[in-house]
Amino acid sequence: MKYLFANKLINWYQTNKRDLPWRKTTNPYFIWLSEIILQQTRVAQGLPYYKAFINEFPTVQDLANASEERVLKLWQGLGYYSRARNLHFTAKIIVNEYQADFPKTYTELLQLKGVGDYTASAIASFCFNEKTPTVDGNVYRVLARYFGIKTPINLPKAKKEFKALATALIDPKQPALFNQAIMEFGALQCTPKDPKCSTCIFADSCVALQQNQVNLFPFKNTKLKIRKRYFNYLVLQTETNETLLRKRVGKGIWQNLYEFPVVETDEEIDFDKLIQEKEFIEFINNLDFNLKQLTPKTIVHKLSHQHLHIKFWLLNSSKWQGDTLTWAEALKLPTPIVIHKFLEHHFDDFSK
Repeated sequence: MKYLFANKLINWYQTNKRDLPWRKTTNPYFIWLSEIILQQTRVAQGLPYYKAFINEFPTVQDLANASEERVLKLWQGLGYYSRARNLHFTAKIIVNEYQADFPKTYTELLQLKGVGDYTASAIASFCFNEKTPTVDGNVYRVLARYFGIKTPINLPKAKKEFKALATALIDPKQPALFNQAIMEFGALQCTPKDPKCSTCIFADSCVALQQNQVNLFPFKNTKLKIRKRYFNYLVLQTETNETLLRKRVGKGIWQNLYEFPVVETDEEIDFDKLIQEKEFIEFINNLDFNLKQLTPKTIVHKLSHQHLHIKFWLLNSSKWQGDTLTWAEALKLPTPIVIHKFLEHHFDDFSK
């Protein structure tokens, strides 16, 4: 009776699971790669990236030996680029300190950079059958609804509470199957919106359904305030039809990605105010220039906690001095997706 919940889940999973490539292997490199890619990413979006990484870096040694620029370029469009940097860093650690042999326990895996509780549990259970539950967003939702748990899942204490509950429920003989099953159940059946309650295997025992409160679970505290930022990108076009991209250094969004020189302001500004900004004056350095706005409307690029209000300005300068690159070279560099889309859209215009 103790594992009735687990058995029902596993039976459901074996009938309804999706055919996904990382479910056909116990290779910890492949499992690790898939879990890092799928953090903050839907399966449909992450699958092509997983295949691309496996194709280009079939072993952890291949990933460790790659340049960071190549890793970031392949990651381009997935967002949360610290995942890619940590992935690359940890691949080197695994190769250099573990002789390319992954740690085999949850506790050891937790020591790796970028590997948190969930990822360590996934690798340990899927690859080495350790009894350690994976608790991701899907699991929070399933457990919160089924047991009627009102603890906000974004509170620090929630992690401990839900982890303890999942540990009590997991079948010690089939931990990998249980973890796959409960995550898949949350992804396909107990979905965030419009869950399939009428065909649910737990319809007769789900607290949230019995109380007609399914859409209230899981509980969360008030959302974080969204920060607004205003970026004015200076798209340089030299006399020889070249441009300029700079690596974004320091902590924060898009670290080590390339972008056009940017003037960040406290609010949206027009031409007259832009040319009076200190960063613009320092950038142009008394050279003659022509400036015009390339995008008729401000582009709003939404990140998890920031909304970027972006304008692209075409800056022509006939006597520009300094390092430049061709438009084709610019397109090959790892850039934020908003820059990449701009380059693709305007490539034919600029590269002639």
